[in-house]
Amino acid sequence: MLPVQCRMARAALGLAIADLAKLAGVSTNTVVRFETGAELKKSTIDALRSVFQDAGLEFIAENGGGAGVRFLKPARAQK
Repeated sequence: MLPVQCRMARAALGLAIADLAKLAGVSTNTVVRFETGAELKKSTIDALRSVFQDAGLEFIAENGGGAGVRFLKPARAQK
């Protein structure tokens, strides 16, 4: 997850920095540092990413079109 993807994911879910920090179990300063480009421990980034993935977001890798975030399609209901 890139810092810009973190900002996009927060916007998609309508989360404030403080909301994300609380859900991920980190400080608000940690979220701000990450979103402004500071390097964090992998475990901290994983905690942030887990919040978004648990909310149904998926991170799109840079593949010529730029990195992004999208909502996962809901699973088809079984008949």
